[in-house]
Amino acid sequence: MSSLATGLKGRAELGVALLLGVVGVLVFLDANGLVTPYSQSDPVGPKTVPFIVSGLLIVCAVLLAINVLRGGKGEAEGGEDVDLAHPADWKTVLPLAGAFILNILLIDWAGWVISGTVLFWGSVLALGSRRYIRDGLISVALSLLTFYGFYLGLGIALPAGLLEGIL
Repeated sequence: MSSLATGLKGRAELGVALLLGVVGVLVFLDANGLVTPYSQSDPVGPKTVPFIVSGLLIVCAVLLAINVLRGGKGEAEGGEDVDLAHPADWKTVLPLAGAFILNILLIDWAGWVISGTVLFWGSVLALGSRRYIRDGLISVALSLLTFYGFYLGLGIALPAGLLEGIL
């Protein structure tokens, strides 16, 4: 085992710090690419919040890395009732991940209401519910509520997809 690997053993938090830093840089690059018209009435603009979030992510990443390299490490939660020797429950994790991936693949083509229904319904199925009709109806209702909540409450139009003109 190399000296670098020996020095990093037991410091998995560095991976979290790296992930935070990468996400911070990606948010910065994405925000920097926003094209917004200049407005004297709104000096803050839509780039401000992403830049703040990006900066906070990068600062947290640096501080976490420094803390870990100085020997700090996270404490195991006392209230956790998890047996780390027990393997992951792949019969739950894989269908749940599949529901998320299917949502990502469907959202532009089928629209939010359909892909959101698949996401919500697939998630409750993966987590063990067997009330198919009730869960399906609740999933459709949640998708419609979030669709109109975003549109009416925030002014953000989620993709309607196949239901364009109906919603």
